[in-house]
Amino acid sequence: MEYTIQELAQLSGVSTRTLRYYDEIGLLKPARTNEAGYRFYGQWEVDMLQQILFYRALDMKLATIQAIIQAPNFQHAEALKTHRAALLQRKEQLETILQTVEKTIQSIEEEQPMSNEEKFKGFKEKLIENNEKQYGKEIREKYGNETVDASNAKLMNMTEQQYQAMQQLEQQMFERLAEAMKLGDTTSDIAMEVAELHKRWLNFTWKEYSKEAHAGLAQMYIADERFTAYYDERGETGAAQFLHDAIIAYTSK
Repeated sequence: MEYTIQELAQLSGVSTRTLRYYDEIGLLKPARTNEAGYRFYGQWEVDMLQQILFYRALDMKLATIQAIIQAPNFQHAEALKTHRAALLQRKEQLETILQTVEKTIQSIEEEQPMSNEEKFKGFKEKLIENNEKQYGKEIREKYGNETVDASNAKLMNMTEQQYQAMQQLEQQMFERLAEAMKLGDTTSDIAMEVAELHKRWLNFTWKEYSKEAHAGLAQMYIADERFTAYYDERGETGAAQFLHDAIIAYTSK
């Protein structure tokens, strides 16, 4: 069965303008275009559009989506399993936020204000839980249970100001990383600034810093596709590799 661009737009809820744009950038091209220039989409394109929308629901950039679905080893079923895991994680995060909102409303209505620590406790607990689910096994094998437990405890004991500062520092790092990538030099002054910001971000949770541990973590960013995906999705394709190279240059000094 084939769909015209209007029919696919109606089926999917995606505008025809968006579908034309996906065609222009090579993200989703029609199965065929007739002599009059009309686009027609087959079942394969319908399935790929569904995948694209799944990734968009996870706030992934179009360039990253294109790199994933056009990779030679892309597998539809495996991608759906990954989507399911990511969406379940998002569901848990939203439930944690909802619980915090409900507690805050209750505290206001009952005139029993929550402490600032309570307001951020749920966020920190969920961050630790997600990190354990995604990277816990590898991190614990590499650095040991004592080190990881100490890092988690340091995070939980953060004040409101410290927690916000950590979040803001990470955002600043990604902004500077984007600027450094435009220059393309992993040893530039701005790339060294990115590595320094990354070091300062780590020190919020690390018990102690060492260049060796920093470089080892950077290696995991490119050796483990989950770390790679995190940095590439927050930045752009190649962000994890660039950050790795900058950190290696920084820690080699």
